Amino acid sequence: MTIGGGLAVYFVIWWTVLFVTLPFGVRSQAESGSVETGTDPGAPVLPGLAKKAVATTVIAAIVFGIVWYIWTQFDI
Repeated sequence: MTIGGGLAVYFVIWWTVLFVTLPFGVRSQAESGSVETGTDPGAPVLPGLAKKAVATTVIAAIVFGIVWYIWTQFDI
């Protein structure tokens, strides 16, 4: 696996994991009971994007490590 190929694979894994982690721990305005005027009731109160970006990076690194190991061991 070349460096460019590895970066491309990591990029795809990172975005996939991000979309998996986005819904965790999010409460809508309707669930919290404080709907701001002019916003959708389903909008998140505190999305916690910084924590999710860190968690996504860690999880994606682990998944990439597994992919890299399989790639190098089985000479794909």
